[in-house]
Amino acid sequence: MKQVHRSFLFHSWPRFAVRHPWRVLAGTAAIVAVLGALSIRYGSAFSDSMSLPRSEAQLAAEVLKTRFPQSSGDAATVVIEARGGLADADIRSRVLKLMDELRALPEVVNVTSPYDQPGTISADGAVARLSVQYDTRTPGIQTASVQALADLRQRETGPDFTVEVGGQVIRKVERPHFGSTELIGVLSAAAILLVAFGSVVAMGLPILTALLAVGSGLLLIAVGARFFTMPSFTPQFGAMIGLGVGIDYALLIVTRFREGLAEGMSVENAVTTAAATAGRSVLFAGSTVVIAMLGLWLVGISFVAYVGTAAAVVVAMAIAVALLVLPAVLSLVGGRIDRLRVPGLNAPVRQSESGFGFRLARTIQRYPVPAAAVSLSILVLMAVPLFSLRLGSSDAGNSPTTFTSRRAYDLLTQGFGPGFNGSIQVVVRIDSPDAVSGVQLLADAVTQMPGVASTSAPRFNADRSAAIIQVTPMTSPQAKETTALVHRLRALAKQTTKGSSASAYVGGTTAAFIDISDTIDGNLPYFFAAVIGLSVLLLMTVFRSVVIAVTAALMNLLAIGASFGVIVAVFQWGWFGGVLDIRGGPIESFLPMFLFAVLFGLSMDYEVFLVTRIHEEYLRSGDNSEAVARGLSVTTRLITAAAAIMVAVFLSFALGDSRTIKEFGIGLAAAIFVDATLIRLLLVPAAMQLMGDLNWWLPPVLDRLLPRFHVEPQSELDLVPVHVIVADSE
Repeated sequence: MKQVHRSFLFHSWPRFAVRHPWRVLAGTAAIVAVLGALSIRYGSAFSDSMSLPRSEAQLAAEVLKTRFPQSSGDAATVVIEARGGLADADIRSRVLKLMDELRALPEVVNVTSPYDQPGTISADGAVARLSVQYDTRTPGIQTASVQALADLRQRETGPDFTVEVGGQVIRKVERPHFGSTELIGVLSAAAILLVAFGSVVAMGLPILTALLAVGSGLLLIAVGARFFTMPSFTPQFGAMIGLGVGIDYALLIVTRFREGLAEGMSVENAVTTAAATAGRSVLFAGSTVVIAMLGLWLVGISFVAYVGTAAAVVVAMAIAVALLVLPAVLSLVGGRIDRLRVPGLNAPVRQSESGFGFRLARTIQRYPVPAAAVSLSILVLMAVPLFSLRLGSSDAGNSPTTFTSRRAYDLLTQGFGPGFNGSIQVVVRIDSPDAVSGVQLLADAVTQMPGVASTSAPRFNADRSAAIIQVTPMTSPQAKETTALVHRLRALAKQTTKGSSASAYVGGTTAAFIDISDTIDGNLPYFFAAVIGLSVLLLMTVFRSVVIAVTAALMNLLAIGASFGVIVAVFQWGWFGGVLDIRGGPIESFLPMFLFAVLFGLSMDYEVFLVTRIHEEYLRSGDNSEAVARGLSVTTRLITAAAAIMVAVFLSFALGDSRTIKEFGIGLAAAIFVDATLIRLLLVPAAMQLMGDLNWWLPPVLDRLLPRFHVEPQSELDLVPVHVIVADSE
């Protein structure tokens, strides 16, 4: 006798959850409570300070920290607009009073006076800028200290005396509003689910489980923010990805559960069958997203890796809730899954094998070349703007006008020019008194450089072992001319100090973001190759086919190219800028990596859903054309609903304040839309029809080397959630 064991996750656990649902839900509630307590006790704020170890900007910061500690902290720029002119006696009195109040703020070590610093009052005398120096970098400044600065700005602003605050420091409390866009996304998803299921109860289950997954994931991320520096957009990015995948994964399982009930199964068998079929797809698809996001560690930039890890945590929670908690909820709902039907929404329970999807497949099979040509032409046209892609870092000029940092940016541009929003620091480390005289020579050379608006006189520390030269460019921080200027300054600094006992580093916030962009540019090819190679390997393992794996990777690249084209047109060229409240500017340098990782994982979902069913039909019939037609017919409605939900969720985030999140939302929505329509419904069936039986070719050597992993059960016995005793063949 021999025993056939069923897996714990897909058989034993679902049966336990069905028989003991309240225990499962009580355990879930306890875990969430613990996460909530940890978040309250150890949770921390997020920070937009992004450093890159061993970069030149970081070396400059380290020199300031050790030899110029009074200037090693970050500074906020307070901008004043006085309609009566800064020379007016009453205005001067108000400015001096404001300076005294700024000096009294916590953690402030110095405030410069516009009346003592040349070049800090505009030519027309209406705009002045003050530097408020803190004793540490932005991540180390207490949020309450920055809030005190924001409150002071609000109190002092009047009809004829405007006070605004710019710089990285104020962004510590100037966060995009969290909650409204997420609510719009949830409501949009609920409407689509209602149409897909036709039942309020069935609609509510994916929403409920997705919110549970996102909430739990965000609690964990809040704890992680205490130990790791994560950008302020991390929670919104995690919520966006978590809502999309969480609802989709639950949608797949609930759909299979309803099918089981419609076939006459008991609630217990319907739950365990859904777990053994759809649950496997969820685990595989979700794992690819998690692996892709963790692959961001290959880039070598800590804050990029932390954001990727945060998103991976939320996706992992979505998988866990779908596989561990949803079976218990389904057992309690049982046959009431289709209660509270909406009149007029008679959504079918079973997938149709003769409806729109089947007719579409047959049409494509009759005209595969035109179908492939049309879909490819549209994708290539959408990707055309990609060839003018310019990566960089957007500045405060791209923020909403409701932010004080944006208004400060506009005032500085109005009074002094755009370059005053992103001054560059040349930090000189002096190791011998003989090198002191060379600092002035360097400052003189910098002043003569094209693109430099002004240069401050060198400022030395007490023992003259370090000096700072402030350089104001003629162009804004995000302009490509400013990037070129930073590179020229670095070349000049190295040339001027060569052979001396001094070292010069070009730093500051503007230079730090340029360092990050340069590092990402250098590592992107390796990251792309790793993600593409992994996806091809996984698909070959699952479907035992070289052709399907390679064509899937190529089609994913087409979808990503189309989405990048949309991003360039909207955010770099400024299309629909008035509607979205954005200005044209560079695309965030880290965006391509995140989008590439997320989209390769999400595209794998639809590839698995579609090709798994086609493969199943091919194994049954041996007829490639029939398998493609039947596979497409029974997955069209599911893929369309899942994609519509993701598009709605992602687009809702484009309504928020954060430019970065807008870029993510529109890029992801565009990619999912073309992936679920042009690619999965047109290009994939056309390509598979043209390839014929070659779709399922795998060299014998690869067949032996690749491990075997089945997304779907391989026989009816695989659906039996118990230990089965059978007689030995002996």
